[in-house]
Amino acid sequence: MAGPTGRGHSLGAALNDLLRSQVTPRHRLSSYNAKHWHAQLSQLTATHRGQQALQDAGLHVTTHTLINWLSDSEYNVRRSYRDLIHTAYENVAVVPADPLPDHIKRGQYEISGIVKTGDDERERGNRRTAPLRIDGSRGNWDHIEELWLAGELTDDDLEDHFIDDVIVEDIGEGTDGWEFPGVSYSVEVR
Repeated sequence: MAGPTGRGHSLGAALNDLLRSQVTPRHRLSSYNAKHWHAQLSQLTATHRGQQALQDAGLHVTTHTLINWLSDSEYNVRRSYRDLIHTAYENVAVVPADPLPDHIKRGQYEISGIVKTGDDERERGNRRTAPLRIDGSRGNWDHIEELWLAGELTDDDLEDHFIDDVIVEDIGEGTDGWEFPGVSYSVEVR
């Protein structure tokens, strides 16, 4: 039975495609695009989540002061308060990434595409050859998950860490390291 599959122009792109199909990445809510402190404050005070973010950011003002600020966009609000409003706004606007689930970190990976180690370069996962099979449970996923949660996991970083921290941990360094020089990859996890 086939499992979740990612596809891409590189191994890292295919892996990122797979992750994004299984887990919500860190992202910004499209409805949070206000630039001015007044518009940000108006949007924050309209929801319980926004009000909580203002409290968590350290904005402690009276209801009277808050009403004054909301009633006049030209009100002279101190820079430190504008900074707190902006911080609260960004905290609400950015949705954190879900952690990587166990079926990703412990899965059995099948990689199809050009695989090279030393002088051995061949296409894996076609009609004549089996895909490269990797046991993800033997890997060290700490660096990958750290970058994922920070929203900084690029295709190149994911490919590098997957090679060093998952492939090498499972089957070793290879003849002369692992390379994936192809232009089309498929990664399935079971």
